[in-house]
Amino acid sequence: MPETDSSTTTSGNSAAEIAWEQLENPQAVEEWLDTRNRELQELMGRRMTAGQGICFTFAFGGECYMHTNSDGDILLDLTTDAAWVSPVIAAATQTTPPKGSVWLLPNQVLAQLVLGLNSLIASSRLVLTHNYRSR
Repeated sequence: MPETDSSTTTSGNSAAEIAWEQLENPQAVEEWLDTRNRELQELMGRRMTAGQGICFTFAFGGECYMHTNSDGDILLDLTTDAAWVSPVIAAATQTTPPKGSVWLLPNQVLAQLVLGLNSLIASSRLVLTHNYRSR
């Protein structure tokens, strides 16, 4: 399925859903991340808000909101119905799961994280704002 042009189709606080295409290697992940970053910057324009990033919808239920903080660390917020993904995240990033739903990961594990989740993702969308720890 061809990708939707998320730079022109937005509703509320997120862009259009994009069907997931499997990423084969770390280089493909880096290219995918770079493209999504540029699209997000275009959508945001000069508006700077907190919580902009990507939302992954999993094929077996749940969502994961991901963005980086000012230090470059990765923040992941799993919805309740995506709790089943925690062991995969822990294994892919070699980290211990947090006590809550929000993960704080070092930026150097980003490619491994996306590759680890790759086969579980059904779609993704750019998110203009997400309130972390709001649940």
